[in-house]
Amino acid sequence: MADAKHKPIRSSEDFLVFGAPLIGDEEKREVLACLDSGWLGTGPKVAEFERRFRDYAAGNHAVAVNSCTAALHLSMLAAGVGPGDEVITTAMTFCSTVNAIIHTGARPVLADIDPTSLNIDIAAVEAAITERTKAILPVHFAGRPCDMDPLCAIAQRHGLAMVEDCAHAIETEYHGRHAGTFGEYGCFSFYVTKNLMTGEGGMVVSRDEAHANRIKVLALHGMSKDAWSRFGDDGFRHYQVVECGYKYNMMDLQAALGLHQLARIEASWRRREAIWQTYLGELSDLPVMLPAPAEPKTRHAYHLFTIQVEPEHAGITRDEFLLAMQRENVGVGVHYRSIPTHPYYRETYGWRTEDTPHSLRVGESTVSLPLSAKLSDDDVGDVIAAVRKTLRTE
Repeated sequence: MADAKHKPIRSSEDFLVFGAPLIGDEEKREVLACLDSGWLGTGPKVAEFERRFRDYAAGNHAVAVNSCTAALHLSMLAAGVGPGDEVITTAMTFCSTVNAIIHTGARPVLADIDPTSLNIDIAAVEAAITERTKAILPVHFAGRPCDMDPLCAIAQRHGLAMVEDCAHAIETEYHGRHAGTFGEYGCFSFYVTKNLMTGEGGMVVSRDEAHANRIKVLALHGMSKDAWSRFGDDGFRHYQVVECGYKYNMMDLQAALGLHQLARIEASWRRREAIWQTYLGELSDLPVMLPAPAEPKTRHAYHLFTIQVEPEHAGITRDEFLLAMQRENVGVGVHYRSIPTHPYYRETYGWRTEDTPHSLRVGESTVSLPLSAKLSDDDVGDVIAAVRKTLRTE
């Protein structure tokens, strides 16, 4: 309970949840129809969602799975990544990016970020390549595309696979092409806070049919036919286990949400763009670093609005800022702490935080403000008021 001297911007009963999704009546009806149909597992709605997302992302093939982590893992397996290999990725990402590499038996190799874009630094990627490097795994951070032309040139020159982490980049484009279509595989997230959400879920977009088919098999125990094929109207079919696979499949219940989230993705993107521009205008006079403008010939997905709070400028530490915003009943996020700051990775791989200094600095200062199509104008005003109050500029 707040003390009498502190009246928060919002009441505790009206706490502004960070990343709360916009869920319409269409999703609710589709989920109920799914429940009534009796088909809750992988079935016709998943197949339809795959087709629609493939068309949206301009990919050749799409395979729905239960998370972006699963998508990354299976994509690297399909790319032939395994024990003894190295995969280069960014030090500024969620742990799942690195964990997916580890699960293949390969060793992650961290490259630092560009301090302006917060995406992987091209020169650092080139410097990290060794004779054991098998793949590059760039992350389109916050919805901003990586600089894909030089990355693709590096991959081609060294004969490396490219697996794109598009967890933040559903609407992202680079030079007229959709993120996820530059490498052999693009991996998307539909986690509850993402721009398109299915609660939990992910998708692999691939240009190679054989690789997509293998990912589909690996995603469901290594069985040659999924449950829908075995129990559909065209009769029972016996399955064969052709590989030792995983339990990574998406359910129709999840796809039921995704179908309508995808149908209004452009309207949701425009709403987040409007909120983004409001934040830029209303926070530009504050002693914090705001996101850089989108690069020419790119489309930003506006997934995360991250500010950097550094005590020498803001007069407050990032963690103090986080706590103060919580007291105002406004939810915020941290995306992300630099990977080498986590004890498991330091102890297992000997990574030092000072080896990726830009990632370290950003990871110690970054805060993500609420950015969702669900936010009303009043909600956005409350976020701005809470930030200004926290920085004592109200």
